[in-house]
Amino acid sequence: MKHMNYFLGSAFLLFMTGTSYGCNLNAHTKEKTTLVTQSTAEKPSEQYVKIALLLDTSNSMDGLINQAKAQLWDIVNEFTHAKCGTGKRPSLQIALYEYGNDNLSSREGYIRQVLGFSNDLDEISEKLFSLTTNGGEEYCGQVIHTSLKQLDWGKNADDLKMIFIAGNEPFTQGKLDYKDATTNAKEKDVIVNTIFCGNYEQGISTMWKSGATLTGGEYMAIDHNRQVVHINTPYDDVIIKLNSKLNGTYISYGSIGRQKKELQYAQDANAAELEEVVAVKRAVSKSSRLYKNSTWDLVDAAEDDESLIAELPQKDLPEELQGKTESEIKAYVKQKKMEREEIQKQIQELNAKREVYIAENQKEETGELENAMLSAIKAQASKKNYTWDK
Repeated sequence: MKHMNYFLGSAFLLFMTGTSYGCNLNAHTKEKTTLVTQSTAEKPSEQYVKIALLLDTSNSMDGLINQAKAQLWDIVNEFTHAKCGTGKRPSLQIALYEYGNDNLSSREGYIRQVLGFSNDLDEISEKLFSLTTNGGEEYCGQVIHTSLKQLDWGKNADDLKMIFIAGNEPFTQGKLDYKDATTNAKEKDVIVNTIFCGNYEQGISTMWKSGATLTGGEYMAIDHNRQVVHINTPYDDVIIKLNSKLNGTYISYGSIGRQKKELQYAQDANAAELEEVVAVKRAVSKSSRLYKNSTWDLVDAAEDDESLIAELPQKDLPEELQGKTESEIKAYVKQKKMEREEIQKQIQELNAKREVYIAENQKEETGELENAMLSAIKAQASKKNYTWDK
């Protein structure tokens, strides 16, 4: 890991206090054998990947934040293909903290929870784009401790729980010793991965490597100001056009529906403003199982529980469904679902061709943050029996 200079992206994930089955089939303690009938046996609990991203937002960290904004979708797309040891697909949750910014409260150690664990990808993107930089004091031990205290990490030994902390000041700053914080993390089965923005050896001398190894995490050094060179492919424009069609399959409902649909469009625009390839990666994420919007989209909501359609008052329906009968609404939702599945399938097929094209044309240099994080994620996930389809 000594030269992690060629990695892109940002990092992330999850939640839960499940019990029985999990990704790590060997993580369970032996229990007394109890005879249970099929009707009383508990179903295997859902498995989670929980990633907390702790970003230094002091003056020198604009490049880091830009990389995080751009590479969120690489992380999401990677976990689309993850499987637990049971064959189940894990759910992904991401939390976001900023630290080291003068605009933050000194009483809180210049630390702010930007977002608790969330699987709302549009909201995660929105919060990343809301970050701004300003000089400050960077207390690594305290921000780790704060994230461990505030977030619901759960008690399931099979969940994959990770912190990625990135910055460029000594890891020892602040009153709270980083060793105490990492001890706390280990007790909660949370792996701390450290990303030093600067020279590899300097990160070691300022204890960033120590902060990672105490929990079995990875230490990485990146050039956070390096301009990432993306490869454009013949499939990009088509995927972006399909993304516009995909948006047309969302049926907003309820008090927050319109606002959430506007947020969807806004995050498309944010991705495109960074670079066209980021918009492509976001479109791929939106075609995956991890992009779910049951709280405001009638298609996703009905897939979870179709009875919602009968229960919704007329005022909570979008304009195109006002005055429609229940059967007419169900038919409309079914039509949009079919359209969505077909568009998502097309995006996934085009992305497979896109990835082959990139692999054939990829130069030695790639990005900084993404590969560093994905390398750590895969190594640590394998210890809990995670596998990948590709």
